[in-house]
Amino acid sequence: MNWEQYKKGFKTYLQIERALSLNSVQSYLQDVDKLIQFVSLKEEFVGPEKLSFQDLKAFVQWIHELGMTANSQSRIISGIKAFYKFLMMEDIITIDPTLLLETPKISRKLPDVLSIAEINTLLSAIEMNSAEGQRNRAMLETLYGSGLRVTELINLKISSTYLDIEFLKVIGKGNKERLVPMSSESIKHLKLYMQTIRSLISIKPGNEDYIFLNRRGTKLSRVMIFMIIKSLATKAGIKKSISPHTFRHSFATHLVEGGADLRAVQEMLGHESIVTTEIYTHLDRTFLRETILNYHPRS
Repeated sequence: MNWEQYKKGFKTYLQIERALSLNSVQSYLQDVDKLIQFVSLKEEFVGPEKLSFQDLKAFVQWIHELGMTANSQSRIISGIKAFYKFLMMEDIITIDPTLLLETPKISRKLPDVLSIAEINTLLSAIEMNSAEGQRNRAMLETLYGSGLRVTELINLKISSTYLDIEFLKVIGKGNKERLVPMSSESIKHLKLYMQTIRSLISIKPGNEDYIFLNRRGTKLSRVMIFMIIKSLATKAGIKKSISPHTFRHSFATHLVEGGADLRAVQEMLGHESIVTTEIYTHLDRTFLRETILNYHPRS
């Protein structure tokens, strides 16, 4: 079996068994491509089952010498480890040579957090006398009010919005669903946008269920959300480097600083990396709702 056949099997494993998104699958395959590129530079082009721990250490040194950042190196090594885990599962290899492979130390820098006053200043900079302004206000209130990722925001659907019980059903990383409470401000502005702006848009086929649309009747892109936020930050005089993720990080920070139960915040964000027991993934919806009502500054 050659590298391309191994890659094809790995791709199927990532899509079916791990239920990863298309972007994540492509990232993993690109990591394998880098290993293939490294192997092609050797005197003998061999398959992954022939590579030793020393070969993989040399690969790590190679990507380091290419000038990649520690984050990029860690990302690639993680992809290679996942690839060899797949080879082990398929009985292609009996010993995993990546077990002792170390990733470079990464200095974690927390993203900027907007204060509650800065959130209010930024939202107040939106011109509410325009259709785009009302949409943007509803959009950013939802982003901050429920701590969504930008991809989750642009893919938010009417069929997944339960305004009667004040919850959103979100499709997160790995195509996993979670229920997220809504703040009272996001509900108010979302209703206003839906009733007065969105209902007048000529919607393109295939976009009928998406909540946030552009003037052409199609769903917004990630780039558009970044541009809207950057423009508003400039207008509001906020000097911090902010992005859609800043709203998500601010959402979590403000809840925790207000005294919210950390388990509830983790559940609402859809984080798995810090979840160590099953109790974190089976929180009662009423408990989540009470948390956001009691601690979110816009409730």
